[in-house]
Amino acid sequence: MRLAEKTKSDLVFAHVRASTAGVLSETNCHPFVYYTLMFMHNGHVSGFNRIKKRLADNIREEYFLMVQGGTDSEWVFALFLNCLEDLGCNPADPKGKYSHKNLRQALLNTIEKIKDWTKEVNGPDGEPSLLNIAITDGSSVVVSRYVTSRTEEAASLHFSSGTRFFEYSAGQYRMERRDRGQNIIMVASEPLTFERSDWITIPTNTILSINGQTVLLHPILDEYHQLDPSYTRSSGFAESKGLVSPMPVSQPTAVPPLEREGRRRDSITV
Repeated sequence: MRLAEKTKSDLVFAHVRASTAGVLSETNCHPFVYYTLMFMHNGHVSGFNRIKKRLADNIREEYFLMVQGGTDSEWVFALFLNCLEDLGCNPADPKGKYSHKNLRQALLNTIEKIKDWTKEVNGPDGEPSLLNIAITDGSSVVVSRYVTSRTEEAASLHFSSGTRFFEYSAGQYRMERRDRGQNIIMVASEPLTFERSDWITIPTNTILSINGQTVLLHPILDEYHQLDPSYTRSSGFAESKGLVSPMPVSQPTAVPPLEREGRRRDSITV
């Protein structure tokens, strides 16, 4: 806390971890970093031990050697780097700025590979994977809220934007918005204030992109996509993993096909 009081940055990732794969150790702690890229994951890869060889066989040697810990998350990061290079980008560029479009596409490709491999080993009715992933190149930020299921909710994820957080009474904060400005954009697994109107729930199976002061929501259009925006998913699976926010927050309007602007102690905050 004393260090945080003296640290300033335009972009911060914060992660509080409880392990689902890998022992508790420094090498297994998020966020993971590769040159200008920073990565966090909240959730788990179903059947990870059974797809680990597929992961190793489908990434380049430099990303295989990068993995130091035993978490499913770090292997997902290695796969993401491989997918980013497949798009013609160089993840080892010391000045790497890849655009939110490239980061989003690399994340979509990463999710698709994990989805297909876990389906192969678990079968169509196996336990879902929960893939809430945050990635940044120091400029753009891309965050997914995703589950490999048509009926289950993903782990909870919310965002808030405005001009500043202010303390309106002792220990109580809320987001202030002036002239529709967005000087602050926060993404969190659980709302950081008790003001429900401050936070918008990111729909299940959606990617949120932050580019400057613009927030974009893109539905992930695969076999787990629900066309009916009023369809109610079950929160039972995510609750069983402790990954559902206990406080209901605002829901966005239906996300169109292209884009829209706009309780485990394992969480991601951007």
